[in-house]
Amino acid sequence: MPRRIYQEDHASEVLYMDIIKEIERIIDPLVAAEKMEIVDVQYASEHGRKVLRIFLDKEGGFGLSDCTKMSEKIGNLLDQSNAVPDSYVLEISSPGLDRALKKEKDFVKFIGRKARVSVYAPIDGQRNFVGAILTAGNGSVTIDDVTGKKVSLALDIIAKARLEPELE
Repeated sequence: MPRRIYQEDHASEVLYMDIIKEIERIIDPLVAAEKMEIVDVQYASEHGRKVLRIFLDKEGGFGLSDCTKMSEKIGNLLDQSNAVPDSYVLEISSPGLDRALKKEKDFVKFIGRKARVSVYAPIDGQRNFVGAILTAGNGSVTIDDVTGKKVSLALDIIAKARLEPELE
């Protein structure tokens, strides 16, 4: 059964998006100085508590010692900034095998890899695409969909995109 979206849900979503943008703005210089990149930031209410998840990556991979170091540094920075209005649980993590693809540079970086992409509104009756990333640039990405179609998607119509794990 589809979930109904109420006005307060939309207001909370807009507030959370504003908080996420501010967090990204604040932590980006720190993350860049550590030669890392922000892959994704999520802020949500779960089981009556606020959870802030920050997914980071770096050349050669992001390990447990990186998580520990960045958790302390980012936690201190955010505490000083008061960017998060409520008390929250901070989780720093690697992006994982099914990492989110959010920005054009993410798609460019993973050209040739298989991705799962969902769009906001159906295109020719299809909302989900799975296939190799063929091209990315100028605000769009082209996927060689498993249906045999090559589909070009503007980045602003993509609701969610993730790499498909490649297990050997």
